[in-house]
Amino acid sequence: MFVIGGLIIGALLGTFNARKRGGSLGDILQYAAVYAIILGLAGMLITLMVHRLAV
Repeated sequence: MFVIGGLIIGALLGTFNARKRGGSLGDILQYAAVYAIILGLAGMLITLMVHRLAV
């Protein structure tokens, strides 16, 4: 759940950030991918910590 949310939020944040900076389509796609990867990994770490603490 946290991973999927992180991917979606990261892609949206990356898109908005690239558009704000006046980037081309390639820039927008790259920012969206990088932000999605970073927040997806953060979501995975949160998920692992929650599962470890719950057991």
